[in-house]
Amino acid sequence: MARNTSRRTVLTAAIATAAGAGALSSAVAPASATTGRAVVTRRAPTVDNRFWTSYTDWRCGAADGTRAIAGRRTGLVIAAPVGSTDYTDPHTGTTASWEYATWTSPVHHSAVPATEVVPSWNAHTPTGTWIQVELRGSYSDAAETPWFVMGRWAAGDGDILRTSVDDQSDGKATIWTDTFAVDDAASGLRLNSYQLRLTLHRKPGTALTPTVWRLGAMASDVPDRFTVPASAPGLARELPVPRYSQNTHIGQYPEYDNGGEAWCSPTSSQMIIEYWGRRPTAADLAWVNPAFADPQVCHAARHTFDHQYDGCGNWPFNAAYAATYPDMSAVVTRLSSLTELETLIRSGIPAITSQSFRKEELTGAGYGTAGHLMTVIGFTADGDVIANDPASPSNDAVRRVYKRAEWETIWLRTKRYNAGGKVVSGTGGICYLYWPARPTAAQRRALAAVGIR
Repeated sequence: MARNTSRRTVLTAAIATAAGAGALSSAVAPASATTGRAVVTRRAPTVDNRFWTSYTDWRCGAADGTRAIAGRRTGLVIAAPVGSTDYTDPHTGTTASWEYATWTSPVHHSAVPATEVVPSWNAHTPTGTWIQVELRGSYSDAAETPWFVMGRWAAGDGDILRTSVDDQSDGKATIWTDTFAVDDAASGLRLNSYQLRLTLHRKPGTALTPTVWRLGAMASDVPDRFTVPASAPGLARELPVPRYSQNTHIGQYPEYDNGGEAWCSPTSSQMIIEYWGRRPTAADLAWVNPAFADPQVCHAARHTFDHQYDGCGNWPFNAAYAATYPDMSAVVTRLSSLTELETLIRSGIPAITSQSFRKEELTGAGYGTAGHLMTVIGFTADGDVIANDPASPSNDAVRRVYKRAEWETIWLRTKRYNAGGKVVSGTGGICYLYWPARPTAAQRRALAAVGIR
């Protein structure tokens, strides 16, 4: 379970949380009195996903010192730096000079005027490089935001310490670690459009460059809800995802969010990375105490750790970590139902989901949490959820089966009662999706069905 959950819970339930995935949602109404057939009602989409990843995408943005590269995997690199800047790392106090170049996306007019936006990026940052991701947008009242920093990121921690940036607000919206959130969603204010800006940094006088393969964001606006209607089971399949317990790492490397007790997110990320046949090399793991089992989980915690948030639960940082492995893609998005999750599982794509609940709300869990990540690996013949739950005492105990209706509610709701009876926010359908950069045709169709391209 995550220890650092406070900034998740301050996102009040009025803020958009659970969502569909960029396509219209369907609801089945009672049968028509005249035809006897169920009536399908179309609802407006609640999530909009936009990602720049193709050669054409990169060439359509405003480049200042950057260029698009074609080939096996298209991306964006530094062509010639346009200036230099001094950056003082707030976590080390070290000041260093960096050359930089920028790329700014076209304005994206979201199909969903949003109360919340979460970015994602996939990049390679060799030693001596790092990137910054920013967002600005236009509100429904015609006001514009400033440029907000959504992350300063490097795969390693030898040049800068990857970090979110606190205390960013324009009086209408606030950046909560990795999430742009409208302050008062009940007012009707929404973010209608946005741009993203990349700044690529390198050590002066070198030919080094980061390479960015994917950049984008998920925008959402979902009505408040304490419960969701249960979806009908539609799939019985279980994917062979490795099982790792976070609890076997309790006390290890406490400088990374107090050790394993708070490592649900990186532990889940590592499970899916290895499901796709990727893992750290022996050289990557040389820093880990050889007495520790599953050193790759320690590695994942270190390389997802956000030094400002002081935790491993930064959503985009986890996706970015997964994409550091060869030919991997990763995003943060929202889904609207277990039916959509079944679509992904059917094609062989597992998902990492975020949920919060009291102990009595999830039969068999044995604990309650204000925020926790699990890996969904399949469904039973009865439609119940098969999850690799890292909050387990051992690797062998990680596989769990949870009741479908209970699980769907705790994942998708936007409001809930905590143990003290207070109304707090739900986690609302957030998930991480990781898949190969060259998916199968069936996987491409499944991703497109949930709004990811």
